[in-house]
Amino acid sequence: VIVATVRALKKHGGMANDELSIANVDAITAGFDNLMRHIDNISKFGVPAIVAINRFRSDTDDEVTEIKNLCNKLHVDAIECNHWSDGSSGAKKLAHSVVKLVDKTQSQFRTLYDNSLSLWEKIEHIARDIYGASEVIADKKVRLQIKQYQQNYGDFPVCIAKTQYSFSTDPKLLGAPSQHVVPIREVRLAAGAEFLVVICGDVMTMPGLPVNPSAHDIHLNERGQIEGLF
Repeated sequence: VIVATVRALKKHGGMANDELSIANVDAITAGFDNLMRHIDNISKFGVPAIVAINRFRSDTDDEVTEIKNLCNKLHVDAIECNHWSDGSSGAKKLAHSVVKLVDKTQSQFRTLYDNSLSLWEKIEHIARDIYGASEVIADKKVRLQIKQYQQNYGDFPVCIAKTQYSFSTDPKLLGAPSQHVVPIREVRLAAGAEFLVVICGDVMTMPGLPVNPSAHDIHLNERGQIEGLF
C-alpha cells in the first residue's frame, strides 16, 4: 500500500507550502511523476501495488478524482481514505480492496539485487534503479571503508539513509529527478543486525536525540518501580 496525499502531489507539482490548500488539478498532474516513480519501484519487487489517498479537508473531489484517473491509467487502484476523521470505517474500502487484490494477484516477490553483488554494486543498484541516479560518489576514506567491510561482510544488504523528501539527496529536488548524483557521506556497520548503513547527504539518523534526552530522567527507585517516564 502506497500512501499518497493531494497536498504532497501538489507540492511535487511546484506549489508552495502556503498554497497547498488551494485547489489545483494541474499541479497534481505535474506532481504525479513522483507517485508514478514509487509505483514503478514497488513493481520491481514483483508485488502488486495499491494507492491509499489520505484525504484532507481542503482536498476537492476533482483533485482526488485526478489521482484516481492517473493511477487507473497505470492499472493501479487508488482508494480514498478518511480514517483520520471516521476511524477504522474510513479505511474499510481500502481494506477490502487490498484483500481483493491479494486474492486475485499472484505475488512474484523478488529482491532488488542479487546478494552476490559487492557492497558498492548494491549501493549503485539502489541509487540507479530506485532513485534514478546516474552516479554514486564517495571520497577515498569512505571507499576504503566499504572495501574493508567487503572482506568480511560483503554478503550483507545495504540500508541507505537519506532525505525522505526527494529521490535525490537534495530535499528541494522534487518530482521524479533523474541523472542526479548520490554522494555518500559515511558508512556504518550494523554487524549485529547484519546490514551496512550508507549515509547520503545532510541527514540525521535515528534516534535523533536532543541534547538532554528524557532517558536521563528515567530510573528505578528502591522498590524497583520506574520513575521519570512522564
